[in-house]
Amino acid sequence: MSAASCLLSEEQFLCSICLDVFTGPVTIPCGHNFCKNCITQHWDISVQCQCPMCKKVFKRRPKLHVNTFISEMAAHCPDQRCAKPGEVPCDVCTGTKLKALKSCLVCLASYCETHLEPHQRKTSLKKHKLIDPVENLEDRMCKEHDKPLELFCKTDQMCVCLLCTVLDHKSHDIVPLKEEYEGKKAELGKTEAEIQQKIQERQLKIQEIKHSVELSKEDADREIADSVRVFTALMQSVERGQAELIETIEEKQKTTEKQAEGFIKELEQEISELMKRTAEVEQLSRTQDHLHLLQSFPSLNTPPHTKDWTEVSVHRSSYEGTVRRAVAQLEETLRKEMEKLSIDPELKRVQQYAVDVTLDPDTAQAYLILSDNGKQVNHGNVKKNLPDNPERFSSCTCVLGKQSFSSGRFYYEVQVKGKIKWDLGVARGSISRKEKITLSPKNGYWTVWLRNGNEYKASSGPPVLLSLKSKPQKVGVFVDYEEGLVSFYDVDAAALIYSFTGCTFTEKLYPYFSPCTNDGGKNSAPLIILPVNHTD
Repeated sequence: MSAASCLLSEEQFLCSICLDVFTGPVTIPCGHNFCKNCITQHWDISVQCQCPMCKKVFKRRPKLHVNTFISEMAAHCPDQRCAKPGEVPCDVCTGTKLKALKSCLVCLASYCETHLEPHQRKTSLKKHKLIDPVENLEDRMCKEHDKPLELFCKTDQMCVCLLCTVLDHKSHDIVPLKEEYEGKKAELGKTEAEIQQKIQERQLKIQEIKHSVELSKEDADREIADSVRVFTALMQSVERGQAELIETIEEKQKTTEKQAEGFIKELEQEISELMKRTAEVEQLSRTQDHLHLLQSFPSLNTPPHTKDWTEVSVHRSSYEGTVRRAVAQLEETLRKEMEKLSIDPELKRVQQYAVDVTLDPDTAQAYLILSDNGKQVNHGNVKKNLPDNPERFSSCTCVLGKQSFSSGRFYYEVQVKGKIKWDLGVARGSISRKEKITLSPKNGYWTVWLRNGNEYKASSGPPVLLSLKSKPQKVGVFVDYEEGLVSFYDVDAAALIYSFTGCTFTEKLYPYFSPCTNDGGKNSAPLIILPVNHTD
């Protein structure tokens, strides 16, 4: 059945209750037709059983009979329904306005499927520009010349008609509306990608902050457990000190959590604003309405103002030495009790950050001999024929670890037994490797070293001479990246050798090892990276 024949009787195919094309049409005794569900629901809520059209009252609810004729006719008619609020109605329909399927930019009118048929049939109308239905087609006309806005002036950044280009915008850079539409749509795509990236960056920052809080909470719980274990072994007089210590730790943790909560709340607010803008940009990007996109583009092209979160982070509070310092303040009898416990809580704490370190052969000077497992290094007399890659040290007898660290805390231990000179510590990834090295923080090295068998120094600027009670056989190296701390320990004596404090780290750090020259066999013992045995 043609669309035209349907138009002749379109009112006959509309249910008077739902005002839409019949679905399951039925006939009641008075002869009027309704959708089966419509009339059933109408009678379910009505006091009387009567016809909604003629008001005829039925003593009993009539039995409904399917109207096969209307059902077949409705099934063959195009799926045209009445325009609902918010939808564009057909400008040609009289009486009940059907929903428009297309709008014509030439006719400045919107058409339902039936009234659109001439634009699909007549040759002259086929040339008209059809778009998805839009309201206010008059806004697409030039207010000054009453001509369609079908061009874009790039000079004045506005939509113009053909007459505008001759009069008000002569010699301006004029392009077709579609060309500018495509360009702006591409820019919107870029803007959307940038916003999505900002959202992802902030979501990652939230995860980073939450992870930092979790690690900080673990540190606090560990420290509290250590304090409880130590103080319960002491006399009742120290219980007050224990409570004060726990309170201090918990206050630091509360401060960390409060700071993190503020950051997370601010990040979530920014994400909400960015997601809202994304939805607006996404909706605009899908439109085929050239004018609407161009008119809305300036307000949506720029992402909402957001904070630069690159350098923002939650620094976990450092508890290094907290228990040790608290115990040191106790009376002499309490210190003796600590000696009986044979425990150094500071070393035990940093050992919990032990990492597996192996030597990187690509950085080793050609005279160095590395073990197959990458755990030992010593100096040999023969220079190996190795490629002079950028990572390799040329003149100095040193090698870096394979592992790099740009956040958090890490600890490793090295056996130095039998050696009369060595260097140990950490170094920046950007250090110079092709010339003579001067060890100092300024040059990217945080190290301690041994010379002449008994002369220990820290590579501060200038070097600091260290006075040690015993000669370390095993050295522990601990780094807290965020706190700017590098500490060295005599593992067997459970004693601190030296600490670099207040350091500023901005790039990756690598474990640094130098066995120094073998001195004719006097210093042939290797440096050995050992597995960490946690202090009992």
